[in-house]
Amino acid sequence: MMSDTSAISTSPAGGPADAPPGEPPKRIGLVVHPSRSVDQPLRLVREWSEEHSVELFQVPAAYSQRRVAEQDELGQSDLIVSIGGDGTTLAALRSAAVAKRPVLGIACGSLGALATVAVPDVTRSLERFSRGEWQPRRFPALSVTPGEGDPLFALNDVAVIRAGGGQVRVSARVDGSLYARTAGDGALVSTAIGSSGYAISAGGPLLAGGLNAFVLTPLPKHGGFSPPLVIGPNSTLELEVGAGFGGARLEVDGQVAGERVRLLTICLREGVATMVSFPDQETLLAGLRRRRIVLDSPRVAVDDARGAAGCP
Repeated sequence: MMSDTSAISTSPAGGPADAPPGEPPKRIGLVVHPSRSVDQPLRLVREWSEEHSVELFQVPAAYSQRRVAEQDELGQSDLIVSIGGDGTTLAALRSAAVAKRPVLGIACGSLGALATVAVPDVTRSLERFSRGEWQPRRFPALSVTPGEGDPLFALNDVAVIRAGGGQVRVSARVDGSLYARTAGDGALVSTAIGSSGYAISAGGPLLAGGLNAFVLTPLPKHGGFSPPLVIGPNSTLELEVGAGFGGARLEVDGQVAGERVRLLTICLREGVATMVSFPDQETLLAGLRRRRIVLDSPRVAVDDARGAAGCP
């Protein structure tokens, strides 16, 4: 196992590199799931690497990993390959953003919004990357400045959550204008890609892929009316937090980043991380429907079944 929780508080050095002309990578860095069986996709990556004289190493991430290769610094790799699910790919993207490297996400056990390369397509995907037949899929990040402490960034979301008994009071201001004051479980701020996870489970809106915005979703609260708020890319969100006797914690991309939080200043930063994508991959919305996260109305499903049966 290895992890690097310090990556949570590391800011990306700059925008990711553009898609290169077709040439094989010289070094590939791996980020793997800690418990899922990664043997088959790992074997395919190793076989391809050996055939093309590509060095293979495992790189650190803010994520526990199963040890599968010799460790090396992330910046020495030309391509980062994640093997696992969306959580593994997100950890790889966080690390790769700092080193400005693209990430190829291999789905091991499930096909998600980020890990989009199925195991049977591993060799073909590596070949396509080597020939330059890929498209950079850019992801923005939330730039988070705590009242105290180091700057943070989040590719998925930032959450202020009550850590015990008592309610968390959150005052939210957009460009200095008060939006709402809530008392409850806390608040969640998500990017467009992050809106398909924690945010929709908390009742927030789903932001379509490519939408240049972020969203504030109040977590379950005690009364009042403050619906989720979609915020433009040039605006700044301020969260002033007052914790109950149980305290409040800060989570960044699902990792605990602080046990005490009082003030957060959040804005959107474009083009922080890069995924390797291909023109024939499914869209985010298609993936949400396939995974049955987005479901049709039962009445529509009944109409489809009636039509399939030849009933008017």
